[in-house]
Amino acid sequence: MTVHEARTGGTIRTVGRAMVAPFLILLVPYWLGVLEGHLVMMIGHVAMYVLMAAAMLRRHDEYVHHHRFVIRWKWVRTTAVVLVALLIPGGVSAVSTIGRFGDQYRARPDAVTVRPAAKTHDPAKPTVAFLTGSMGTNAADMLGPYEVLASTGRFNTYVVSPGSRLIPLTGGLDIVPDLTFDELGRLLGERRDTLDAVIIPALQPPAPAESDSISAWLRQQSAAGALTVSVCNGARTLAGSGLLDGRTATSHWIRMSGLRTDFTKVNWESGLRYVDDGNVITTAAVLSGIDGALRIVERLTDTDTARAAARSVHWRHYSPGAPARIPTSGPEPADVVAALNSSYQTRPSTIGVRLTDGIGELELASVFNSYTEQSMIGRTVAVGDGPIHSKHGLTFVPRSTLAAAADGLDRLLVPGLDAARRQVAGAGGLRPEYVHTTEEFAFDPAMRDIARTYDVQTARFAAKTLEYPVMDVKLTGSAWPWTETIVPVLLALLGVAVAMATGAVVRRVRAAGRRPEPAAAVAESAEPLGSAAG
Repeated sequence: MTVHEARTGGTIRTVGRAMVAPFLILLVPYWLGVLEGHLVMMIGHVAMYVLMAAAMLRRHDEYVHHHRFVIRWKWVRTTAVVLVALLIPGGVSAVSTIGRFGDQYRARPDAVTVRPAAKTHDPAKPTVAFLTGSMGTNAADMLGPYEVLASTGRFNTYVVSPGSRLIPLTGGLDIVPDLTFDELGRLLGERRDTLDAVIIPALQPPAPAESDSISAWLRQQSAAGALTVSVCNGARTLAGSGLLDGRTATSHWIRMSGLRTDFTKVNWESGLRYVDDGNVITTAAVLSGIDGALRIVERLTDTDTARAAARSVHWRHYSPGAPARIPTSGPEPADVVAALNSSYQTRPSTIGVRLTDGIGELELASVFNSYTEQSMIGRTVAVGDGPIHSKHGLTFVPRSTLAAAADGLDRLLVPGLDAARRQVAGAGGLRPEYVHTTEEFAFDPAMRDIARTYDVQTARFAAKTLEYPVMDVKLTGSAWPWTETIVPVLLALLGVAVAMATGAVVRRVRAAGRRPEPAAAVAESAEPLGSAAG
């Protein structure tokens, strides 16, 4: 190999790496849900051109001198092998990941009309509204604070929406809102009452018209004296209304970077369960919403009631009168388990969740959040024999009957301590797996089941994204998703084999095309020089 050929080959390899590297790196935050697909493409292309320019500057001799640029077949062959090796595991990952993310808040295909359970309004009690959006609402962000407040018996609690429709919660759990914005306004007017607080969970981005309606309604309630409280990425909705401008606020650690970029008038702070800034309270990730709800109880009733509410839901991390400090989390190498689970899950991944009357709101959230959005283990589907009412009067509608869903399920989970005590039956050949069997915080048995059935690191990642300390929860099981780690390696090896086999076929075809004809055949086909004379 000449010096020129070596230089040229090195340049091609360097530029090739510059083209591929940004997208390989950006796949990790994409799988973790930190970056959306269009941002990956935009950032990846910008970074690609920057790195290509840097590569050219580093190897500028190959560009400033006018050497003949030669493309070698072995370079093409090597590049093709690498691309095909990445293409197969990458394609499987893309299809699986997009499917899992898409299923989390997908609206049900059928049109169902169900009336919510009737509630009695007491003007002597503070009234709290829980906001939902038609494109989807985080289950734990809403149901955790709801159970905290409702369990005290000292609040009027309503789930409200801009319009009257079924709202998809995390993992395909559908809730029937108690009231629309207009219905809540009429109810309060008739009772000569006012709204005392609004809780804003993380909402899937609504249509522009609905987003404007929500922002206007939040500003209206705040101006009338209501306390506005965001949970997790509900801070984005609250910040979008302008009510956080000039304030100190917090949110989920994964979302913090984007919030700082999009809302520069807000002083974003990490490391606290919640930030209380007058008539605005913002909480950190998912289960920090429980602390935010306890702070509402403290402010609108008293600390003793808040302490009793914490005991009622078995929340061990209550900090009376002030927010607890929490670790400032960030992405870590071990977090790649989420990408492995979303891409190559080989264990039970289609999970039926049976809905039963009287179930606790946190018990529901512990299943629909933990196995989907927080761990990316699989898909959940709410099954049951009709609409059910939760422990504190919320109305949920299953997406399938037990009989219809049984054949397509890998597992059937039955959340709720009451359901376990009653030994609710399974469906078809599926044995019911009772999630809650003892008096404890609802997410503890879910974390233990994930560790035992899948792996410990997945359970720890789920707890990390929930912002739930599991130091005192005994997690036993495989330390790592080894099968899911081996699968992409095997797929890459399959890609190498396919590429090499294809290359071998191409080389044979090319060689056959260049093969000279046998000498005897050439001699027979040639005419004698004198044949024209006859």
